Amino acid sequence: MKILAIDTSSSICSVAILEDDKLIDKNELNDGKTHSENLMPLLDELLKRNSIDIKNVNLIACCVGPGSFTGIRIGVASIKPIAEVLNIKVASIMSLEALARNVEGKETIVSLIDARNNQVYCGIFDKEYNKKEEYLADDINEVIAVLKKYENITFVGNGAVLHKELLIQNLKNVEFSENNNQSAENVGKMGYKKYIENDLKTADTVVPVYLRKSQAERLKK
Repeated sequence: MKILAIDTSSSICSVAILEDDKLIDKNELNDGKTHSENLMPLLDELLKRNSIDIKNVNLIACCVGPGSFTGIRIGVASIKPIAEVLNIKVASIMSLEALARNVEGKETIVSLIDARNNQVYCGIFDKEYNKKEEYLADDINEVIAVLKKYENITFVGNGAVLHKELLIQNLKNVEFSENNNQSAENVGKMGYKKYIENDLKTADTVVPVYLRKSQAERLKK
C-alpha cells in the first residue's frame, strides 16, 4: 500500500511516499518561504523522481496539528481535493504523535512543541506510540506538574530543547532525543498504524486541530 504523507505544521515543509510503514523517498525544505509556495512543487518532484503516479496512492496521511496555524491550514486544505478526487481515505495525524516516532523502545515518550510565551503542546505516549492521556496545551510549569507522575521519560521536540534545563531540574531520570525535527516520514508511519487500527477519515471530515486559539483570537478576546 502506497501512502502519501505531508507535514506542514512546523517550519519544515515535508512530503514523503511510503510502502506500508517503509519509507520510499521524501522531500523536505526549510527556506523561509511559505508552505503554500513549496508544498505542491515538492510533492510533484517527489512523485516524478520515483516514477509514481498519484493515482496509485492508496492512502493520504496528513499532519493536522498542533503547530503553525497557517501551515496546518495549508496542509489540510491541500490534501482534501486530492483525497476526494482519488476517492481514498485520510489518516489524520497529530504532530505530537508523529514526533514521538523519533524515539524508539522507550517506556514513556513525551513530545513537546514550543507554543511561545512559555507555552507548550505536550503528548505523552507509550513505546507503541499509544497516547497515555489527553494532549496538553499549557504553561511548561503546569505540564511539568502533570509529568511528575511518570518516571524515565524520554523527551523529544523543540519544546524539550527550549526547556531542557527546567525539565532536568524538576523531573527524575529524564533523557532527550537528538532528533527533534518533525517529518512527513513519521506522519506516514503513523498513518499506516491508523490504517491497521481502521482509524481513518474521509476528505470532508479531516479538520485542523489547534489545541489552543491563535494569538489573534486571544488578543481579540
